[in-house]
Order: sequence, then structure tokens, then C-alpha cells
Amino acid sequence: MRLLITQLSRFGLVGSVGLVIDVVIFNILRTTILAPEVLHEGPVLAKVASTAVAIVANWLGNRYWTFRRTKLQHPVREGLKFGLVSLGGILIGLSCLVVSHYVLGFTSLLADNISSNVIGLVLGTVFRFWGYRTWVFVQEPLNDELSTAAPAATTGAALGTTERAIRPAGLSPLHRVQAVSPVEDRAHRND
Repeated sequence: MRLLITQLSRFGLVGSVGLVIDVVIFNILRTTILAPEVLHEGPVLAKVASTAVAIVANWLGNRYWTFRRTKLQHPVREGLKFGLVSLGGILIGLSCLVVSHYVLGFTSLLADNISSNVIGLVLGTVFRFWGYRTWVFVQEPLNDELSTAAPAATTGAALGTTERAIRPAGLSPLHRVQAVSPVEDRAHRND
């Protein structure tokens, strides 16, 4: 639980930096070269550009800080996974902007910011955190020698023991199962 709280707080800080980058770039582009008066699709293109820059900043922050304790994959593979999850987040935010701006007719700068940088951001953030944590930055076991086995056997549970798989080098994780008392288990974890 402590790891989840740490990851959530770091994810929030990295995301806050990304949000500032996203909002600043979006508003600069939306009020200048990509204003709807200049280009009909300007607000959408401004959002795509601003989010792309923020995604790069978020990838670096999440890779090297938020999820630093996870096994780092090959940067290209990880970057592609991160990009796919981020694309899903972009589509969520863009959908909110498109519905607000083009379907509902709320075309002001304030309405564009609320739809994309508030509603779209919240929905996209939930999706991205879930995707990053479960697919991109996959948590590895802390100790390679220990892996969890099937739940405690009925007889073991009745005797106050749990089953833990111990994997010597070269053997599969389920090769050897050993009954361990709770006292032994705590002593082993403290080593």
C-alpha cells in the first residue's frame, strides 16, 4: 500500500509539471497561430501539439522517478507502450474537447480549457495511471529467489503455516514448495 501511495504522489507531481506544460502550450497556440479564427481545427491541433510535448516530459519523469523501482525495459519498447497508453489519454481529452467545442457549441477559450484541461485531464489521468502501472512500468518481485505459490494448503493453513515457493537457480517458480511457519516467514523477510 505504501508503494502505491508513493507512486500516486509522484505520478501527481510529474503530472502537474506535464499539466503546466500542456496548458501553457495549448493556450499560446490556441490564441495565436491555431486560433479557431485562423484555422477551423485549430483548438484540436493545439491540444494535440501541447499534449505531445507534455507526454515526453511525463515519460521521462515517470520512467526515472515515479516508477524507478520497477524493472526498466528496453527504452524503445517501453516508449512505445507509454506512447500507446498516452495516446489513449489524448483521445479521452480530445473527445471531451470535440464534444464541447463542435457538438455542444461551447467555443470560448474558457470552455475549451474546461473541457480539455479539466474534464478530459481527470478522465485521461485515471486511464494513464492504470495503464502505466499495469502495462508500461510493470512491478517486478523484490527478491528473485522468492515467488508466491498457490494459496496456503488447507492443512498448512490449519496448522498456522503458509506455502512459499523457493526457486533455486535454474528451476521453475513452482518446482519446489516448502511449508513455512509465520515466525520463519517473518524472520526470512527481515534478512
